Amino acid sequence: MTRSRTAAALSSQASPSQESASQESTLPAAAPATPRTARLINDRLAFDLLLDRGPLTRAQLRNLTGLSGPTVADLVHRLEAAGLVAPVGEAGTERRGPNATLYGVVADRAYVAGVEVRADSVVAILTDATGRLVGEAAVCQDPAIAPDRIVGAALDGALVDAGLLDDQLRMVVVGTPGLVDPATGDLSFVATLPTWHANVLPGLRRRYGDRVLVENEVNLAALAEHRLGAARGRDTFALLWLDVGIGAAIVLNGELLRGASGGAGELAYLPGAGGSFQYTAGGAAVSDLAATYLPDGPGEPHGQGERDGTASPGALVAAAVGPDAMPGSAAFLDAVADRVVAGAAAICAVLDPGFLVLAGEVGRVGGDELANRVAERLADTVPLPTQVVAATVGGPAVPDPAASPDAGARVADSPVLRGAVLVALDRVHRDTFTR
Repeated sequence: MTRSRTAAALSSQASPSQESASQESTLPAAAPATPRTARLINDRLAFDLLLDRGPLTRAQLRNLTGLSGPTVADLVHRLEAAGLVAPVGEAGTERRGPNATLYGVVADRAYVAGVEVRADSVVAILTDATGRLVGEAAVCQDPAIAPDRIVGAALDGALVDAGLLDDQLRMVVVGTPGLVDPATGDLSFVATLPTWHANVLPGLRRRYGDRVLVENEVNLAALAEHRLGAARGRDTFALLWLDVGIGAAIVLNGELLRGASGGAGELAYLPGAGGSFQYTAGGAAVSDLAATYLPDGPGEPHGQGERDGTASPGALVAAAVGPDAMPGSAAFLDAVADRVVAGAAAICAVLDPGFLVLAGEVGRVGGDELANRVAERLADTVPLPTQVVAATVGGPAVPDPAASPDAGARVADSPVLRGAVLVALDRVHRDTFTR
C-alpha cells in the first residue's frame, strides 16, 4: 500500500513554516513536472512498494509500477547508489535458468522513535527504516521532573536497548493526550497531566532540532487504523476513542481536521443531560455500569494505568463479549452503547463521516458486539447512514515501568505508538525524496 494523504497531513505538522507550505499547496497547479521531479516520483513509488511488499525483482517492480524495463533499471540503480536498497537474494532458485536479483530496503539506513505519553508512564519504541522494532523502554511519570526530561529518559532507555546512539535517530514523534497548538507545535493543555504545558517541545528541539514532532494521541491512533486497520482505504472517517479518557479524530477527504487551537475532536467536553461525555461514557462510567450489571466481574489489573487491583474499563468490556461472557453481559453492553451513542451522534450529525471506528481499549475489545449496538442506536438517532466498526490495531499487553529487566515486560502493540512510527517513517522517506 502506498503512502496516504492522511499520513502526509499528519507528518506535515512539524512547524508553522511547514503549515504555511501546506497552505501554499492550495494555489493553482504548477508547471508540468521536470525530468528530475519525474525521476523522484518514480523512485518513491518503487521504494514504497519495496517497503510495503518486501523484496522484489526488477520484473516485479515493472509489473507493479507500469514503468518500462529501462526506467525500472535506472531507478533501481539510483536507489542502490543512494544506499536506499540493496540486493538481498535471488528469485527463481527452484527452476533452471538465470535467477533474478531480489532488491530490498536497507533497513539500518535510518532509525525513528515513537513515544506515547500516558497518565502513569512514558513509553518509547525505536524501529528501523522498515518499521521493525529494535528497541523499547518505559519510565514512570513524575510531576517533579520536566516533561521533556521524562521523554528523554524513555528515549535513552530505548536507545540503550537497541544499541544505538542519539544521532542515529532521524525522527522522533511524541503522541500525547490533550491539545497540540497548531501554531507552535507544542502541547498546550492536558487535563490529566497539569505539569505538561507548553514545555515539551523546546527541550526536545534542543536535543533533536527539527527532527521531533508532537502530535495528539488519538490522531495517531486514527492514522494507524487508516493505514493498517479498520479504516484502511477510506479517506473520510471518524474515530471515537473510548478508554479511561474520551476523544475523537476526524479525517475528511484525506485531511485530518485539527481545529483553530488543535482541539477538534475533544468530545470529553460535550455536554449532556447527565454531565459531560467524559463523565457519562469515560472509564469511570464504564466501571460504574459494570458494578451494576457485572457484580462478579474481573478484579485483576488489565490495561494501562491500573495498579489498584481493579479491572480497567477494557477488561470489564472484554469479560462481557464472546462465548464465555459473564452473566449480565448483554445488559451491560446495552448500557455502555446507550452512553456511547451520544458522542457518536454528535460526530455524525455535524460531520457525516459515514464510517465510525470505535477505538481505545473499550472500543477495540468490544468488537462487533459493542459496535453493532452503537450502530443500531445511532441509526435511531441520526438519519445519516453510518457504518460502525471496532478498531483492529492494538493489543492488551502493556509495559510495566516498575518491572525488572528480567520480567519480560514488552511494549504494547499500541495504536498510538504504531501511528507515531508511521508518521516518523513517512517524514524520513518524504525528506529522502525531496532533497
